[in-house]
Parts: sequence; structure tokens; C-alpha cells
Amino acid sequence: MSIRVEEVTKVYGTQKAVDEASFSLNKGEVVGLLGPNGAGKSTLMKILTCFIPPTSGKAFVSDYDVQEHPLEVQRMVGYLPEHNPLYLDMYVREYLGFIAGIHKLGNKSAQRVSDMVKITGLGREQHKKIGALSKGYRQRVGLAQALIHDPAVLILDEPTSGLDPNQLADIRQLIREAGKEKTVILSTHIMQEVEAICSRAIIIHQGKIVADDSTGQLTRTAGPKQTYTIELEQAADLKKLPKPAGIRQLSSTDQIHWMVEPQDDQDVSRILMQWALDNRVTIRSMQKNESSLEDIFRKLTSR
Repeated sequence: MSIRVEEVTKVYGTQKAVDEASFSLNKGEVVGLLGPNGAGKSTLMKILTCFIPPTSGKAFVSDYDVQEHPLEVQRMVGYLPEHNPLYLDMYVREYLGFIAGIHKLGNKSAQRVSDMVKITGLGREQHKKIGALSKGYRQRVGLAQALIHDPAVLILDEPTSGLDPNQLADIRQLIREAGKEKTVILSTHIMQEVEAICSRAIIIHQGKIVADDSTGQLTRTAGPKQTYTIELEQAADLKKLPKPAGIRQLSSTDQIHWMVEPQDDQDVSRILMQWALDNRVTIRSMQKNESSLEDIFRKLTSR
């Protein structure tokens, strides 16, 4: 087990930033850590990377206690904090060589620097000063430094911030590849990122973990996967009409706008159109809605 968190609490003054959080992560998992601003995500990541100690509880990385063996933990972890701290006056390759030296990679340093330049797409920028790079390329440098020592655990705080769509696709692929051999924690506010990259999501709200499950199961928790919103030309009580096969439920507030829930998430748009034609009901518009991770996130963090 790569990461184990046991009833971890962190208190700042009178505020509980993290409140008895518990979970465990295995090798090969890419896990999204989600929550609104101030929920405790960054505090939890700082505890796992030994930047701050927990007030109570235990946390382990590759069986090393973060309080008793911080140096061993930091050797096992690659970390990209939210505000990516870089030496802006250093050149890209110079900086990565410097980080390789910190990790004491020895004669592997030059090869690892070259590997990271290639993997993170920094080839055209490698001889530039970091201060001359765009925000997106600075993020790539931050990812390169987090990966250069080939850590068992990768902790990324908003890693795709500031990336354009092309860069975003590249970084997503990089994180997916890393997740095949490592344990990855990805903190982000972008739900699409989690749905695209992560197999599991942990949602934290006001310091407490309020959900921890596969992304698929969490979206199912949000409600039916598919619904249809129908707007009629004029008011009609569709509940009095015989329901066509495949329709589970109908609901409306004004008998013009209707919500239709199908059986077993099947596509019933053609069935609805034929049904309306047979019953002389005019449909002005029909929209198919897909439930998402964002739905369950809003539900759990708006309490």
C-alpha cells in the first residue's frame, strides 16, 4: 500500500483544516482529490509531503511514517505544489540538473534530465531561462522536477493550471502514463480533468472526507446517468398519457417543461418523438442531459 492516512487532523488555531481524514491508496491508482477552496486539500498534501505535521493521527507513504521518517518519505514522493516555485534565473536544463543533484542521482543525472525534457515536451525551451517561459511551460518544468527522481508517489496540486488545450492533452497523457507505475494524487477544480484521468475520487469538504469511490460509482450516486428535458408547445399533462416502454419517470412544474428519466439509461429520444406524434403533443425542444462528477461534487459541498 503506497499511502495510508489514519484519522489525520490538522488544526490551525481554532480552525480544523483537516478533520479525521482516513483513506488508503495503492500503486497504479490515479486519484482525484477534490474540494472547494479552503476544504483542506493542500493541507492534506503538505502533510503527506512532510512540509507540515498533523495535529493528530498517522500518515504513511510506502510504509514510512511522515513524522518519524520524513527524509525517506520525501525520497519516495514527487510533488508539484499549486504555486509552482522555480528559480526563474536558471536555465531549464540547468535547473533540472540542479534538482537531479539534490536527489543524488549521480551518473544518472544527465540521462534523467534528457528524459524529462523529452517526456514533458520541453525540447524547444530547454535552453531558455525559466523566467522567459510561459505559465504553461513553467508547469511542465514543475512536472519534470517532480518526476526526475522516478518517485513511487506523485502528488500534483493543480498541475494543468494555465495550459492550453494542446498542452493539456499532453500533460493528461503524461499523468496517465505515470499512473501505470506510480500512485498519483491529483488535486484540481476541473471536474473534467478527474473524469478524464482518474479512476477514483476523494471529495473533501470543510476538512472532512465526504466521498471516496470510483469516478463511475460517484456519478451514479449523483442520480440517473441520463435524463431528457422536454419543452412543449403548450401545456399538457403527460402523466395521463400511456408511458412508452423505456420511460421510468416523468416530472414537471408547469406542464410545459418536463423531465424524463429513461429505464436503464437507454437513449429514448426517438421513442419520445414517436410517442408525442401518436398522442398529438408538440415538442418544441428536447435536450439530453448527462449526469457528471460535478453534479455529485455540488451536492456534497453545498451543504
